[in-house]
Amino acid sequence: MRRLFPLTALPAPASDVENAQVAAIDVVDRPWTLDELADAYAYPAADDPARTGRTGWLRANMVSSMDGAAHHEGRSQPLSSDADMRIFGVLRGLADAVVVGAETVRKEGYRPARAREAFAARRAAAGQGPAPAIAVVTAGLGLDFGLPLFTEPLVPTLVLTGAGAPADRVAKARAAGAEVLFAGEGLGVDPARVAGVLAERGHARLLTEGGPKLLGQFAAAGALDEMCLSLAPVVAVGDAPRIMDGPAVPVPERFALASVLEEAGFLFTRYRRS
Repeated sequence: MRRLFPLTALPAPASDVENAQVAAIDVVDRPWTLDELADAYAYPAADDPARTGRTGWLRANMVSSMDGAAHHEGRSQPLSSDADMRIFGVLRGLADAVVVGAETVRKEGYRPARAREAFAARRAAAGQGPAPAIAVVTAGLGLDFGLPLFTEPLVPTLVLTGAGAPADRVAKARAAGAEVLFAGEGLGVDPARVAGVLAERGHARLLTEGGPKLLGQFAAAGALDEMCLSLAPVVAVGDAPRIMDGPAVPVPERFALASVLEEAGFLFTRYRRS
């Protein structure tokens, strides 16, 4: 793996030779440790100006083919790589909660997040639990509550829905051990309220893994703070959706490029709300 942007440079008055040597370390293709990746993808500090007025920080992690496909035959795995999965694991290792749509839970066979020794000290220092909670966004609660996601989590799975959700399904979710949170007044969730509701439960560092409909709703609501996009060097064709599939916005929202890593032709980009 190598860093393409931004390149590291020594502060003045370091010599040009020293600066060139440090920059060369970044562009050399070499294995990165999990700690290096965790530092590269660290959430902004609470006093970071980018967080002004935000109750939490919602970042997304998605992979896309060169031609814009968000998946191949319904699953993202065919577009992924070893490096993409390492970054996937690091992003989970840094998050308080992973926010995901019910359809993605069903299609991808979601399981509870697991505790990883590599992140134990970092999470403890940040006041986090041993693993991130999985927060499932759903209107009708049409989920199989007998799945390990609900029966075997290290930390209770969260179900985000609207106050008008079916009462019998809410009761069933709670009976299965899930914590049901209301983030909307109607049947479904108001995406603009998700970060605030989760922050009230101590989950301020949020990661969403989609799917495209949920991510599109977050973006259209102005709730997305950061986009971690893996661009796979493959062409998928087909009729797969883009990584975002939601209502149109009046004016396209601009994000600023924060970093670019590369390995085996995959580009791992990170954009922040500008």
